Amino acid sequence: MHFIKKISLLALIFLLPALSQAENYTEGKSYSKLPQTVATQTADKIEVLEFFWYGCPHCFSFEPTLKKWKQSKPANVTFIRVPAPLNPSWMVHTKTFYTLEIMGEGEKYHEAIFAHMHVKKQKLNSKSAIADFLAEQGVNKETFLATFDSFAVEMRAKQAMQLGQKYNVSGVPMLAVNGKYTVSGSQAGSYAGMVKVTNHLIKQESK
Repeated sequence: MHFIKKISLLALIFLLPALSQAENYTEGKSYSKLPQTVATQTADKIEVLEFFWYGCPHCFSFEPTLKKWKQSKPANVTFIRVPAPLNPSWMVHTKTFYTLEIMGEGEKYHEAIFAHMHVKKQKLNSKSAIADFLAEQGVNKETFLATFDSFAVEMRAKQAMQLGQKYNVSGVPMLAVNGKYTVSGSQAGSYAGMVKVTNHLIKQESK
């Protein structure tokens, strides 16, 4: 019995460095630090941004992990989605997101759009196609189209593009923490890893 306990103790001793290393997130490997801090929208809270695109299968796959994190995120954290138009063809989805947001229905149809494109494999690559789909979901089509072409949506879409440039976003999904750091799947190793690294940076910023 004592021999077994000694073996267990030795195993634990050898395991501890590995566990410690697993939580040792390093700049430049697990995440990136921006050369210049980007001004955040919420000075009283730690800001986490998600850069995404509705047409991105990885963003769709990341959504369940992100949704779970949102439900348990620290109280001092505010979360903001940014539909980054990294490609001109993405702009229709960027404007769709902000149109729904201005209409007060930003989150209501978020998952439905993802599912229509990635589960049902239906393309939503034009304003008219998106308007028709959302009308089937209960959105007022005339209001959507009018808002889509509004100055307010145009300005928000432009700001999203500028934010993507400031954060050096080259792919999605990507998380940004407090205007200082970015976390990608390739760096963190997995969707769960992205959340773990983000939580680490949140704790770091909370000190």
